[in-house]
Amino acid sequence: MVTSIGIITILGLIANAAFKRLKLPGLLGMLFLGVVIGPYGLGWMSQDLLNVSGDFRKLALIIILLRAGLGISRTELNRVGVTALKLSCIPGILEGLSIAAVSIKLLNFSFIEGGILGFIIAAVSPAVVVPQMLSFSEEGIGTKKGIPTLILAGASIDDVFAITIFTMFLGLYSGSHMNIGIQLLSIPISILLGIVVGIAAGLLLIKFFEKFHMRDTRKVLYILGTAILLTALENALKSKIEIAGLLGVMTIGFIILELRPEAAKRLSGKFDKIWIFAEILLFVLVAAQVNINIALNSGIKGFIIIAVGLLGRSIGVFVSTIGTELNYKERLFCIIAYTPKATVQAAIGAIPLSLGVASGETILAIAVLAIIITAPLGAIGIKATARKLLTVENL
Repeated sequence: MVTSIGIITILGLIANAAFKRLKLPGLLGMLFLGVVIGPYGLGWMSQDLLNVSGDFRKLALIIILLRAGLGISRTELNRVGVTALKLSCIPGILEGLSIAAVSIKLLNFSFIEGGILGFIIAAVSPAVVVPQMLSFSEEGIGTKKGIPTLILAGASIDDVFAITIFTMFLGLYSGSHMNIGIQLLSIPISILLGIVVGIAAGLLLIKFFEKFHMRDTRKVLYILGTAILLTALENALKSKIEIAGLLGVMTIGFIILELRPEAAKRLSGKFDKIWIFAEILLFVLVAAQVNINIALNSGIKGFIIIAVGLLGRSIGVFVSTIGTELNYKERLFCIIAYTPKATVQAAIGAIPLSLGVASGETILAIAVLAIIITAPLGAIGIKATARKLLTVENL
C-alpha cells in the first residue's frame, strides 16, 4: 500500500502541474491519472489501498471542509445565508425528481427506482467545488457579492438533502416501514445538529488552546482529530439520529475564525499545505472507482437522463437566486458551479446493486457516467468562466 501511495503522490504532482500548464484545472489531471492507474486501467494500485480508499477520501474531504470553514466569515454568511439554504435544497430536489420522471419513460423504472437514481445523481461534489471557491475567495473573484461563500455553504448542505432522500427511496423499495414525514423532518434536524455539534467542538478546541499553549502545527492535528471523531459520531448514531457531520466539520473552522481570527488565518495556511497531499489522494482515489466500461453500458439514454437532471438543477439554481442582488452573469456562474458530480456518486452509486435492487446495475452505470461527464466539464467550466462572469476585486 505504501508503494501505491508513493506512485500516486509522484504521478499526481506531475499530472497536476501538467494540466495547469495546459491552462486546465489541476484536479482534472489527478482524475485522469486515477482512471489510468486504477483497478479498471493499468492496475497499479494495491488492493489494500483500494480497500481503505473510502477512509482516505473522507479524510481529504474533512481537510478541505475545515479549510473552507476557516475562510467563511459571519458577515459573508449572514449576507448569503437564506440564498445558500435555498441553493442547498431546491436545485437538488428538482434534479432528482427530473431524473426520476425521465427514467420512468426511458428505462421503464418505477418511480421509486427513479428516485433512487435521481438522488444519487443529484448530489453536488464538494470535493470539486470547494477548493475552487476557496481559490476564488483568495483571488477576490466574486467576493464583492459573496458568491464563493454562497456556493461553499450551499454545496456543503446539498449532499445532506440528496443522501437523506436517496435513503428514503431505498427504504421504500425494500418495503421497510418508514414515516416519510419524519424522514423529511430529519433533514433540518440533521443540519441543525451538525451545526450545534460543530459549534460545541469549536468552542472546546478554543478553550483547550487557551489553557495549553502549543505550536500551530499541533493545533492543526488536534482540530483534524476532533473533526474525524465528529464524523465518527455521525456514523455511530446513524441508526438513531442523523447528524450532518461534514457540515459540523466546516462549522468548527467557522467558530475558530469568528472567535480567534488571527489564529484562524495562521491555521488556514497550515491546512493549505496539508491539502497539497490530501487533494492528490482524494481525486486520484475517486477516479479509481470509475469503471469506464460500466459507464458506457448506459448508452445514449444515460446521457439524456443526466442532461435532463442538469436542466432541472439549472432551473432550481435560477429560481433560488431570484430576488437576490446577483445579475444574470453571476446566476449563470452559480449554475455552472453546481454541476460537478464525483464524491457522493463514487461512494453510494453501487449501494442499490449490492442491496439487490433490480435496476442496480443500470443505476451504477449512470452514476459512473455522471462522474465522467460532469466532474471534468464542471471543473473546466468553473475555471473558464469565473473571471468572465464574476467581478474581480483588487485585494
